[in-house]
Amino acid sequence: MNTEALLHDLRGRLHDGGLRACLLVRDLRTGDELGIEPDTPLPSASLVKIPLALATVERIRRGELDGASALDVRPGLITTPGPTGLSRFRHPARIAIDDLLYLSTCISDGTAADALFALTPPARVTAVLRELGLRGITVRHTLRELSETPAERLGASQAHLAHALAIDAGTSGRGHRVPQLDTTRASSGSARAWVELLQALWIPSAIHPEAAARVRDLMAHNLLRHRLAPDFSSDATTWSSKTGTLLNLRHEIGVVEHADGQAYAIAVLTESLVPAGTQPGAEALMAQVARALRDHLRHHGAP
Repeated sequence: MNTEALLHDLRGRLHDGGLRACLLVRDLRTGDELGIEPDTPLPSASLVKIPLALATVERIRRGELDGASALDVRPGLITTPGPTGLSRFRHPARIAIDDLLYLSTCISDGTAADALFALTPPARVTAVLRELGLRGITVRHTLRELSETPAERLGASQAHLAHALAIDAGTSGRGHRVPQLDTTRASSGSARAWVELLQALWIPSAIHPEAAARVRDLMAHNLLRHRLAPDFSSDATTWSSKTGTLLNLRHEIGVVEHADGQAYAIAVLTESLVPAGTQPGAEALMAQVARALRDHLRHHGAP
């Protein structure tokens, strides 16, 4: 199948599966890439924990923060399905910055992330990205602000109503009645911008090698592996990634490294048109489309 036919087929599969998707796959050795609407910005959800991790480890490297310093963290007390780690704790905990980095990045703990945001606020995280030449991603708010959506107010039994609002309340200009889904008010970035960040972490760039290595290691230990990981994990590959989920948004970014030395940066950002919280078919479809793009790029190169 030629590239044009492949992209047409994949767009049809995404449409039939109820997904709007923005994807980009890039060969990190050659720069060849394939994508579908890679320049459309979408709210980032928990993907912001990668810029947060980068800004934190860079500040540790500069001596502005001490990774061994322990912070007193209030419990999240969140009872709705989804949140992990400290977000579900019932009692305060004292945890080192280095360990908060692990919790925030590897298990996507929003309370741990907000403890790090208290040290490096969203505007400062964005400023670090700009210092490093990364301009397509903007971090605008904490994770607590991100979580205060209709889903939390309506409860699990009415999750479909929250998802219906997320689907129907948007505008053609990417605005939205739900602030966390409005690209002018929420943390946001395009698939291309996330791939640029991945490339800067994996290939020598303005990011200091020590900081890049630390973030790569955190992503390699991501425990949330239900989305793209099944199609990119094997004994001959390493999949390092971060997921992002909010209402009808399902994202994942990552790098697959092959034993033969090839490596591909992948960003898949999606909006579901189906008003349901649990959609394993959508998770599988995301992976299948990303895998098809990677396979085509690996065997045929860019058009």
